[in-house]
Amino acid sequence: MRHHNRITCGILTMCLSAGIILTGCAGAVPAVTPGDTDVSVDTESPGDIPEASDSTGTEEAEVQQDKPVKGSRDNTSQVLIPEADGVTAYDDTTVTIDISNIDSGYFIIEYKGDNDKPKLQVTGPEAVTYTFDLHGGNETIPLTQGSGTYQIAAYEHIGDGKYVQLCAVSEDASINNEYSPYLYPNQFVDFKADSNVVKLGEELAYTANDDLEVVANIYNYIIENITYDVDLATNVKSGYLPVPDETIESGTGICFDYAAVMASMLRSQQIPTRLEIGYAGDAYHAWISTYIEEVGWVNGIVEFNGIDWELMDPTIAASQGEKALKSFIGDGSNYVKVYQY
Repeated sequence: MRHHNRITCGILTMCLSAGIILTGCAGAVPAVTPGDTDVSVDTESPGDIPEASDSTGTEEAEVQQDKPVKGSRDNTSQVLIPEADGVTAYDDTTVTIDISNIDSGYFIIEYKGDNDKPKLQVTGPEAVTYTFDLHGGNETIPLTQGSGTYQIAAYEHIGDGKYVQLCAVSEDASINNEYSPYLYPNQFVDFKADSNVVKLGEELAYTANDDLEVVANIYNYIIENITYDVDLATNVKSGYLPVPDETIESGTGICFDYAAVMASMLRSQQIPTRLEIGYAGDAYHAWISTYIEEVGWVNGIVEFNGIDWELMDPTIAASQGEKALKSFIGDGSNYVKVYQY
């Protein structure tokens, strides 16, 4: 039996209370007063459904009970579409680098060659170098080091782990919205307006009254419905990219998949979300951080006890008990962020 540490949300307070899981929920969750730390809902206890005098009444009662209540927040998905409008920093028969929307926090690269391992390197104003694999076609690359100068270089593999440079450009970005890189889809958080992950995010946000409840609903769904793929984690190859729609269809994934699915849903609900990669203890790992308007960037949203947030990590929450999770997380020092997308 798996144990889960659900995110739970209260109303009119910053304290989290009883979480809502849409899938398989047989009834409404009762109101919780501030300070409640745990609520159990017995959806099968006598008295939940009034006795009906005939079968028609029973069916109507069941339908009424199962129908979720619309929250006050608008849950309509909004997907920002990255565009390559033809303002190029570099263009030849092998590579095109389109910087039309660099001030929105991204650029688009198209690799048109036939090399087996083409790569891209981006060094930003924080002097951190990000390395990306290129797969052909337009790929959106986020600029996550803020406004400033970015060095962009594309390479082709020539054997024995060696690469030759195809092009190198230097471009200045004046990012007009600091949250833009964490709202658009990109190579690592890949979704479109018609993606199933976007539709599911809209469904899960249906009952929410605010962004915090959207995060809770989506988080709870993921830890209840996606299991950790140990075999994939053991055999994953360099260059692996998540495909959120495939993850929700299969119901399995690794930490990278968990983070990408949740980031896709939240971004499509206009909640800025960073997919972060670094170390959890000694393990290379992926998790997310979200921006909540009333709070700011939240690196810990599993539980809020009135004083501290604790780190949100859908992978660990889905696979470990509450005690083990809190022991591992501690004050957050077990997580060391290296990159964010």
